[in-house]
Amino acid sequence: MACLDKCLPVRCWLTFVTGLVECLCFAGIVFGWASLVFVLKMEGYFSSFCQNITEVNITEVNVTEVNITDVNVTGVNGTDVLDCGEQDGQFSLIFTIASVLLNLLTFSSGLVFDWFGTTVARLCGIFLHTTGILMVGFSTPALSVLLFPALCLIGVGGGLFLITNMQVGNLFGARRSTVITLYNGAFDSSAALFLVIKLLHEVHVSFHISFHFLSACSVIHLLRTLFLMPRNFIPYPLPEHYTYGLICGNSNTPNSEQTDRNNEAQNTVNETPPDRTDTESQALSEKSFRECLLSRCFIFHVLWLSVMMLRHNLFIGTLNPMLQRLTGEEHSLVSHYTTVFAITQLCGLLFAPWNGLIMDRHKGKPRSAGETEYEADLRAMVLSLFLTALQCLLFSVCATIPILPLQYMTFILQVLNRSFLYGGHAAFISIAFPVCHFGKLFGLVIALAGLFSLLQYPCFILVEDVLDGDPLYVNIALTLLILFAFIHPFSVYLHCRSLASQEASGHAIAA
Repeated sequence: MACLDKCLPVRCWLTFVTGLVECLCFAGIVFGWASLVFVLKMEGYFSSFCQNITEVNITEVNVTEVNITDVNVTGVNGTDVLDCGEQDGQFSLIFTIASVLLNLLTFSSGLVFDWFGTTVARLCGIFLHTTGILMVGFSTPALSVLLFPALCLIGVGGGLFLITNMQVGNLFGARRSTVITLYNGAFDSSAALFLVIKLLHEVHVSFHISFHFLSACSVIHLLRTLFLMPRNFIPYPLPEHYTYGLICGNSNTPNSEQTDRNNEAQNTVNETPPDRTDTESQALSEKSFRECLLSRCFIFHVLWLSVMMLRHNLFIGTLNPMLQRLTGEEHSLVSHYTTVFAITQLCGLLFAPWNGLIMDRHKGKPRSAGETEYEADLRAMVLSLFLTALQCLLFSVCATIPILPLQYMTFILQVLNRSFLYGGHAAFISIAFPVCHFGKLFGLVIALAGLFSLLQYPCFILVEDVLDGDPLYVNIALTLLILFAFIHPFSVYLHCRSLASQEASGHAIAA
């Protein structure tokens, strides 16, 4: 435990637990869109886009031998079939816009957090999230268009919850990576909240009531902001007698507040873990934001995240029509698999710490002669980056094979990979680049990956309009695209070897 002030241990754990609940129940609920789509379809949202198509079944046809154009149809049966492809397109478009805006505005959210501190960022997130929840709560099938801005606001507000909560890992010292990945796993698992709303709807609890209840929970977010979160930032490593919130110690006095700000700024910009060499600390802290952007690590990291994020977003956005196709539009089966998918999202909370434990375990190993902590941390990331890419490849292969029972494995691999993906992204940015650029780089990578994810809607249109609803060829193309993600761990491995060889040559010259 890294909390130093006498009243902080209990507060640290309260901050950690309430932050975990906040991420689990509110932050990433937009990714449970497939469950909510099922409810919205039953309520008739965008039903005006469905069209009646009459299928004609000819039971008996007599054609005379004298004149082949003389056709006598003695039996014709007409069956009305409801074509809702355009309705699916609207739901897919909503998720596409919301997920892309969430990613694009993560950079802006990071800037707000860096410039104005935790309190301002969280107040903005509470306002956006609550407004979006209320818009869904007051929407009707006649006002289906409200879902477009509502889901966007919910996504961006939830992103601010995640960004402001990840700094809680700084309170736990050596377990920092584990806490960060755990919060990212909770963010993914929050997709299961829409499953709860779906199950309540099936027992005749209006989903409008559920959303009104969620909006009332904004009071909890506000109280947590005031009493269990810092006004500015949680520094790393923690200064002696560090405190935060409105109750502990005398943190509300002007002098102590100014001291906290100075400590935070100094630690954020200048401090590095004490085990690092002075040369490494100076080089890392002096690295400019522009140099970070132009580095090979940053470019390949953007590629690594982008191809896998596109695969996940397209899978979630098209899950409902995919299940309808594989089940032959059998309502009960679609409902069953949608429920199973939402339940598996809860497992993200269990899978995410594995990635952090892998990294923290490697950090605890004895370093080789001359190896700095920065090099050891970067080397530990290679396995995490490789495993994440491998998981996504396996997930995409399973999603490509059109066998309905196999989708159980697809759901497991999907939630496992998402848990590793976002937690690994945050950990890599915190290790490979200066601490003072974390917020900006974290948000910028997400934003650039979000731009790449715009391809998900053209992919959906290609499947629906050109490939007659069969996503096989698009899935194969995406699976091949994921192979580019393996460039990143290989590049980091080569970079670590280069650093090791430079260190060895330096020792040889010194000898």
